[in-house]
Amino acid sequence: MAGLWGGLVRLGLPLEGDAVAEIHGPLMVCGLFGTVISLERAVALERRWALVAPLAFAAGGVCCLLGAPAAGAGLFLAGGLVLFAASVAVFLLQRALFTFSLAVGAFCMAAGDFVWMLSADARASVGLWIAFFVGTIAAERLELSRTLRPGELSRTAFAGLLCLLVIGAALGIDSLSGRWLLGGALLGLAVWLCRYDVARRVIRRPGASRFFATGMLAGYVWLAVSGGLLLFGDDLDRAYDLQLHTVFLGFVLSMLMAHALIILPAVLGIHLSFSPSLYWPLALLHLSLLLRLLGGTVGPDSLRLLSGPVTVASLAAFVVLVVWTQWRLRRNRPLPRPLSLP
Repeated sequence: MAGLWGGLVRLGLPLEGDAVAEIHGPLMVCGLFGTVISLERAVALERRWALVAPLAFAAGGVCCLLGAPAAGAGLFLAGGLVLFAASVAVFLLQRALFTFSLAVGAFCMAAGDFVWMLSADARASVGLWIAFFVGTIAAERLELSRTLRPGELSRTAFAGLLCLLVIGAALGIDSLSGRWLLGGALLGLAVWLCRYDVARRVIRRPGASRFFATGMLAGYVWLAVSGGLLLFGDDLDRAYDLQLHTVFLGFVLSMLMAHALIILPAVLGIHLSFSPSLYWPLALLHLSLLLRLLGGTVGPDSLRLLSGPVTVASLAAFVVLVVWTQWRLRRNRPLPRPLSLP
């Protein structure tokens, strides 16, 4: 909530909270997603020491909110290093391209946290943080693509794009060569994922499967848009804003919505049911990105300002609808019949 509030302030809405706005990026990347992703990795690994990562990310977010960003940066770095160690442990248990990609993504998170700790400039770290998200999500989709049996050439292409992603991230988006390499990698991975992801087949199925696939394929479109902006856009602040949010909102949050009904039960041990009403917040999320894109390019600035509240409304609506769906199902569930003596 604090990260979203800071984002609204940075967008230019007349709200109080300049201090939170300054740490909007690290709060969302490390405090929120670092905690969630490292918790999922720790649960999958089933090693107690791996739980240090989500604890460190969460504690770092709290320190940032309490006005101690230096301590928060140190905790973020500690969380990133433990996440990297957990990812290496996963790779050693199953040596495959997708587990290697998970480890590479975790390394980029730790490297981005280290750069932010030294520079206190999120812009210097943002390329590495993008590589973390894209590498992690692409790795998970690569694992599921085995049902389509991609050939050796396609797997080599994936590995090459992963290398370009890391090199471009390391050079930074303020470097011309870094922008080109990172943009080309994002565009190439978007095409690769659209071609080989099982979502292309799953979208034909009704119910939850179609919802999952819709969120993923829409995310790939925004990933391609971000790559195109890096390749062909300029370095103005508004272009920078669009490049970041087409990745973090259009790609990452779309994936989060698409996978929430799978990830939360796996991590928390609860059962969540699908409802067609969840298409509404997903549509709102992508509408907010479209408003931001139009307002930042050809449309009036009011569209860009409106995009922030629409994004927050989409996330709030998603949470409310998930909770309401579970409450309605529990309420309508018939009570079990009392046992009768034979």
